[in-house]
Amino acid sequence: MSKAAELANLIGNINAGGGGVNRNVIINGAMNVAQRGTSETGVGASSGYFTLDRWKYYSSGTAGRVTLTQDSSAPEGFANSFKVDVTTADTSIAAGEQVMIQQRIEGQNLQHFKKGTSDALPWALSFYVKGNASATYAVELMDADNSDRHVNKLFNVTTDWTRVEITFPADTTGTMDDDNAVSIDLQIILHSGTNFTSGTLQETWGALNQTNRAVGISSIFDSTDRTFFITGVQLEVGQNATEFEHEPYATTKNKCLRYYWRQGGGGVCLGSGTYYRANLFAMHQDLAVPMRAAPTLGTEFNSNSFIIYTNNAVDYCDGFSIGRSNANESGECYAIQWDSNTSASGTIGHGGVAVTQQSGQYVEFTAEL
Repeated sequence: MSKAAELANLIGNINAGGGGVNRNVIINGAMNVAQRGTSETGVGASSGYFTLDRWKYYSSGTAGRVTLTQDSSAPEGFANSFKVDVTTADTSIAAGEQVMIQQRIEGQNLQHFKKGTSDALPWALSFYVKGNASATYAVELMDADNSDRHVNKLFNVTTDWTRVEITFPADTTGTMDDDNAVSIDLQIILHSGTNFTSGTLQETWGALNQTNRAVGISSIFDSTDRTFFITGVQLEVGQNATEFEHEPYATTKNKCLRYYWRQGGGGVCLGSGTYYRANLFAMHQDLAVPMRAAPTLGTEFNSNSFIIYTNNAVDYCDGFSIGRSNANESGECYAIQWDSNTSASGTIGHGGVAVTQQSGQYVEFTAEL
């Protein structure tokens, strides 16, 4: 697209209620942040967030397995992509099988689309894709606030990086909640059974019809050679896609920390606290940024993974749990109290500092949608 055409599109989108900075409602669209790690093998038995922040791999019913990576292959102007690499094929597709890459978006970040009003605006989606062979997949917007109203489009993948630009029409039915819960799911559908492919593709907004969601797609599991790469994902107000809105890494990282935050590695200080009981070491934690909601806490540990330096001595514990969380009027969590498990053993009232002992140990705070 020429610069003149790009400017015309941007002006058109501004006139339609979008444009300007912060126009992309997708977080980590350039695939730069991967707190959980840059590679995960054997994925597919269950759904979850495995590598790149904010990008969920959804899998249901398939025997197909993949490796997910943050990959360095990328189009000009980008450094990273999200790679899906098939390691186990699934050519016997049951009716209910489905695999997607998702990003779930809060309603309070989508109010400017004016969905459900007479002034509703269109949705412009763009991204870069490639694979190891030609294929056709589907992309879907799913309205979680209004009985899963949805709209779907097909797109093609080749062996070269290509930019896909898709416009979804405005929807004057179904307003979105102005809160921190999910309102729209952006879903890249890579594999589906006949429960989702036997109807007519839903190319305008309508009530959920499962058979209309992925009509005409290929299956990423048709071969163990199959790969899929994606980056530069942008969803914005307007009739036409504009150039990808690059932002500083720190800006993207802070957006991701709203949903997930990991601390870990060998010798990393987790925080300071006090022995409330002999077997309970309590720490106050101001979160790096306010999280979307009160987080859950997970740990990766072995026996005596965490060291508590206290009273000129060393204590050990296996893990932690959240005792209390502090929220603001919007439900965002800005601080927590987290406590050691009962393997700790200290003196009531004594202070200490908790530290990870080994490189593979970590704690994680999760407030994903």
